[in-house]
Parts: sequence; C-alpha cells; structure tokens
Amino acid sequence: MITIQTLKVSALALLIAVLISGCASSGDSPSGSPQEVQEVQSQLLGDMLLPQGARLNGTDSIIIGRGNEWVGRAVVNALQGATDVYAFFQSEYPKSGWTIVTAVKAKTSILVFTKGDRTATIEIVDGSLGGPKSVIVITSSPKNANVIAPVRK
Repeated sequence: MITIQTLKVSALALLIAVLISGCASSGDSPSGSPQEVQEVQSQLLGDMLLPQGARLNGTDSIIIGRGNEWVGRAVVNALQGATDVYAFFQSEYPKSGWTIVTAVKAKTSILVFTKGDRTATIEIVDGSLGGPKSVIVITSSPKNANVIAPVRK
C-alpha cells in the first residue's frame, strides 16, 4: 500500500531530478565525435584554444565571423575546475603568441590577452551542481576599437 508520505518523497525526488537535469543542459553545443566537435570549435574560434573536453555553448554565445577574425562572446562549459582552467589559459595562450595584459585569480577570475590587433578577455567561474565544473566566457574584439561614450544631456 502506498502512503501519503511515500508519494511526497517520490514527488520531491522527481522534482530534484528534473531541476538537476535542467541545470546540466549545455545549450546548443556542437555534437559528434570529440574530433568533430574540436574541428567545429577551431573553425569558429581560430587560434583560441580550449581546455580538453570543453564544449562551446551555442545558446549563450554570440560569435560574429569565424577563425582568427571573430568578434563577440563565446560561452564554454569545461570539464575541469576553475583553477585548472585558469592555469591552462595562463600557460597555453602565450605559447600561441598571446600576450598577457592582466590576470586576476579570484572567485571570478579574469585574464586579458592581446595578439596583433585583437584583444581577448577570458572570465572563468565555477560551474553549478550537476553542470559543468567551470564556465568560461571569452570576449573577443579588435584592439583599440573606437568606442564613443554616450553623451549626457
């Protein structure tokens, strides 16, 4: 016989499972074999390497252009924790010709790199329970872009 208490516990367990599966969603990520995913991400992001197994979250990303000329924001879900991801960017990007402008290691870590006429800002935060171990936001833009401040009236 099923009691009210058993029904309540079952409903709570189902609700928690649904919430966790919703948090684990990686958005509209490239799919296929690891090699195919890597190829698509390389075509989009050019020489901006990602940690092993990281996947681009297409739903939250805004990428205009492709390859080494893209601008916008790429949101990436990583399998490694924020400390390991921070160490990856700090060690690997200079090997690819990127120069570190500034680096801040904190709860939300930020690294700023330049290469040629491009600037890349990398923000790293811990992931959520049931989701990626960390989330990376890469913002790419032309260096010294003419930015005009709004005029106060």
